[in-house]
Amino acid sequence: MTSTTTTGPATGTPAPDEASRAEVELLIGGMTCASCAARVEKKLNRMEGVTATVNYATEKAKVAYPPEVAVDDLIATVVKTGYTAEEKLPPPPEPLPRPGAAPEPGARTEPDGPGDALGSLRQRLLTSALLSLPVVLLAMVPALQFDNWQWLSLTLAAPVVVWGGLPFHRAAYTNVRHGAATMDTLVSLGTLAAFGWSLWALFWGDAGMPGMRHGFEWTVSRTDGASTIYLEVAAGVITLILLGRYLEARSKRRAGAALRALLELGAKDVAVLRDGREVRIPVDALGVGDRFLVRPGEKIATDGTVVEGSSAVDAALLTGESVPVDVTVGDSVTGATVNAGGRLVVEATRVGADTQLARMARLVEEAQNGKAEVQRLADRVSAVFVPVVLLLAAGTFGVWLGVTGDTVAAFTAAVAVLIIACPCALGLATPTALMVGTGRGAQLGILIKGPEVLESTRRVDTVVLDKTGTVTTGRMTLQDVYVSGGTPGATGGGTDERELLRLAGALEDASEHPVARAIAAGARERLRTAHAAGAREDEGALPPVEHFENVPGRGVRGRVAGREVAVGRLAEPAAALPEDLARARAAAEAEGRTAVVVALDGRPAGVLAVADAVKETSAEAVRRLRALGLTPVLLTGDNRAVAEAVARTVGIDEVIAEVLPEDKVAEVRRLRAEGRTVAMVGDGVNDAAALATADLGLAMGTGTDAAIEAGDLTLVRGDLRAAADAIRLSRRTLATIKGNLVWAFGYNVAALPLAAAGLLNPMIAGAAMAFSSVFVVTNSLRLRSFS
Repeated sequence: MTSTTTTGPATGTPAPDEASRAEVELLIGGMTCASCAARVEKKLNRMEGVTATVNYATEKAKVAYPPEVAVDDLIATVVKTGYTAEEKLPPPPEPLPRPGAAPEPGARTEPDGPGDALGSLRQRLLTSALLSLPVVLLAMVPALQFDNWQWLSLTLAAPVVVWGGLPFHRAAYTNVRHGAATMDTLVSLGTLAAFGWSLWALFWGDAGMPGMRHGFEWTVSRTDGASTIYLEVAAGVITLILLGRYLEARSKRRAGAALRALLELGAKDVAVLRDGREVRIPVDALGVGDRFLVRPGEKIATDGTVVEGSSAVDAALLTGESVPVDVTVGDSVTGATVNAGGRLVVEATRVGADTQLARMARLVEEAQNGKAEVQRLADRVSAVFVPVVLLLAAGTFGVWLGVTGDTVAAFTAAVAVLIIACPCALGLATPTALMVGTGRGAQLGILIKGPEVLESTRRVDTVVLDKTGTVTTGRMTLQDVYVSGGTPGATGGGTDERELLRLAGALEDASEHPVARAIAAGARERLRTAHAAGAREDEGALPPVEHFENVPGRGVRGRVAGREVAVGRLAEPAAALPEDLARARAAAEAEGRTAVVVALDGRPAGVLAVADAVKETSAEAVRRLRALGLTPVLLTGDNRAVAEAVARTVGIDEVIAEVLPEDKVAEVRRLRAEGRTVAMVGDGVNDAAALATADLGLAMGTGTDAAIEAGDLTLVRGDLRAAADAIRLSRRTLATIKGNLVWAFGYNVAALPLAAAGLLNPMIAGAAMAFSSVFVVTNSLRLRSFS
């Protein structure tokens, strides 16, 4: 992983003591429980100037370190702690196979990785289960106990304890060498103690005699130790914990599936245009400025600008947006989206790690590697949990022996304590929910930057919405056409709406003013629609302009199709406008629209109303935000009439208008000073500081890089409804984390006293321990159905 400098949160400039620190991501091997992760994190953080966060679920460590520390030093520290570590590096680009060529001899067709480890664990589990089942049945059902059944049980149980439990014994031995204890220590001690007791009873006690029988008790009971064996406990516990590990590993793999799918979305190769010829190259070889071809049905290789052709682009896989977006020359397109229509030629503007897809994946992965504050408490508990359990087991044995004088009962209760006290559920509570929640968010076009963001969403009560580009489209569009004679679209004065649009649109098409561009585009669209509905063919296009003149601050004029046309203040004669047009202009301006007058041959003929159109989904988005208990506030630098008109349209009561960009931060601070917890939604450079100042910043992914970097949540789609979805998802993820932690803490608090009191057979304790972890992971997986 490339080293990067860290920056201060407020200004984006390096903090004095952080400026020279670099970051690296390490892949940690050998961790089997939350205690392992806590040990590795503790050892790394003891290094001078090093700050580390270790995530058990993702098996990664994110480490910030000073120049005097090398990555090799970090790896050596992890190895000394008893685990493996390697620097996470980007995978090398794979060469494209020749068309029709077979794989080279010995070439891998499937990548090594988590799947291989899962397969090995599955094999160990299945073998152990097949051997353990007869052992458990013989112990639990006295009717099945034939002469010398105990020796068959030993024959079947021995491979399970030795080979099936080898990962636990090996990890426990490694931990002892390093002066530590983890959950593996508990499992290994408990199962080896049960197996060792059984060997003693079989070879030196009375348990090996022909005709020996004994029943199965759910709780601890007093029996003759010389005739009691615990082979079903030793084999059954190992099998159950292997089952829990397997289900946990498989669930963790499913939890990370969304991120893997995101990383695999991109195209693998691309047809680049070189000297007029198509050359097929790997996507990794694509450079900024290269032009490449995208045929219908193909994925767009990287972010770029359309330079030839028009089509519809399907971004559903990347943003969750189901409706394809029309693109033409000059429009931006995003890598990993699908060309659903015509042939496109695209010029690459971003490649590799700079693309939107790569940035999305990076944000998701960083969020999954982080820790919420509630998880840090769980980690601290896990770090001291195992030593405490060892002391509790020893105390349980001593108390039972002292009170009852029964060694067998004391031993059984102590083994139950050892086996049931697994802190794995604590370690999995936060990261699994984060993995699933952030992964699901990525599928829906919502990027959560880190777990601390989740805490903010719970407290937010006010959401400040930037107007331009957030609530509105950010583009001026033609809204209404008033023709002299009365109502919009009416015919009067010898000129109908189509004729007025044709002439005014042609004149405005020669101007570069934003209002003129909006009128020209609106005229083309409406004439195209009218032509499709059966208008005369000559009305479907804009005619040429003669004698065009642009008078700054006054408007434009010229000759179109033999008529003198003026648009703007030039179209207003000295005398007052006709009453109907005056009313139309006043009504448009009252709604916050820009109204311009059109004159034909020196006489006012109509009024065109132009405005930054409100997005179709904004009103519904505001309703959804209100339903979440949030108070929406519209914040804009636009004039109050325009702002209030937009607010009325979408259902916002509180408006802050005519605010300079640098004053947006002051307004956010003012709201916070009133005791509100503020979320800010914006998309422009002028919103970046306000996004960073708010308690929760939501950046529209269609906006600027500065806004996206400043936000806590990024909404990939330009749809304000995603803001409500993001807050809902964040709150649901936080609720899942808290539910997991309540279960994990509650399980251990309740289970340990039961085991110490002799109310749990060790094998039942093993089953309960294994399924506590499975419950936590399964509960987290429910977030996959969030919609």
